[in-house]
Amino acid sequence: MSQSPESAADAVPMVFPDDTPVDLDAEFRASNIQEVLDKLDRELIGLKPVKTRIRETAALLLVDRLRRKLNLSSGAPTLHMSFTGNPGTGKTTVALRMAEILHRLGYVREGHLVSVTRDDLVGQYIGHTAPKTREVIKKAMGGVLFIDEAYYLYKPENERDYGAESIEILLQVMENNRDDLVVILAGYKNRMDQFFHSNPGMRSRIAHHIDFPDYGADELLAIAKLMLAAQNYCFSPEGEKAFAEYIRLRMKLEHFANARSIRNALDRARLRQANRLFARSGNKLTKLDLITLEAEDIRASRVFQEGKLDRDGDEMVGKDGHAANIRPSPVCRQAGGEGKT
Repeated sequence: MSQSPESAADAVPMVFPDDTPVDLDAEFRASNIQEVLDKLDRELIGLKPVKTRIRETAALLLVDRLRRKLNLSSGAPTLHMSFTGNPGTGKTTVALRMAEILHRLGYVREGHLVSVTRDDLVGQYIGHTAPKTREVIKKAMGGVLFIDEAYYLYKPENERDYGAESIEILLQVMENNRDDLVVILAGYKNRMDQFFHSNPGMRSRIAHHIDFPDYGADELLAIAKLMLAAQNYCFSPEGEKAFAEYIRLRMKLEHFANARSIRNALDRARLRQANRLFARSGNKLTKLDLITLEAEDIRASRVFQEGKLDRDGDEMVGKDGHAANIRPSPVCRQAGGEGKT
């Protein structure tokens, strides 16, 4: 069937002169992505290389959006990503903000984040994996699918494992639905390298690789103060010194998980503070008593006493990255200057 002159004309893209003016600053302001970048700076201490890559990616997408308006781009760009690094380095938080940036720039419809692990995707018997994986993908459509410890999807040593089936479905969706879904794979760098080496199809679909460095001791102390301030707690001067010493000792022990380890250590310090306050409950307490962690609340840890982890599990709980995703509260500053960052 031949096209009408009108439909044929409609099929020809408009050609803009080379000197067509574009206003990148206006496009940047209209997108409101600076608000998201500022939020990321407030939420996460340090991570300068990661924040730089996120800003570069946002700039690339902004330019691509302008190019599309001038018919200079064809097809949706490949936006699938790999976040590598140790636990507690902020990968989930950055994924959340990346989803928001993609939404504001029009690359995903809704901008929500669906965070999953192998257990959410892979079944335990024949015929179970495909519906599980497709249900997760359905929930993530229009947003970002974040797969933590993605290398566990692939278990070549187990012939009866169904992870390969989930990978095949993901590969198809990542290729055919890349205008409606962005997939972020996350995990330890060495294991992710092995995963990509064993799954070249997955590697070829990943356009952006971002490595998350471990935090330094000073950064971890700043994170601790943010966490406490968000819960209306703060260190006494001696308590802060004790916790700074705790961080240096804890970083040398096994299972250290950056911000996640800091959060768990603070939870235990709050328990010790509560016991200390109950022991003196015959006396009246002040607001400052209730919000202040003292050195004794910190130094009771086995890290000081025996050079070992505390008995109650330490880093075995929590989702990667969420620990540092906390805003400060003004209460501690009003109560005497503690908790500033």
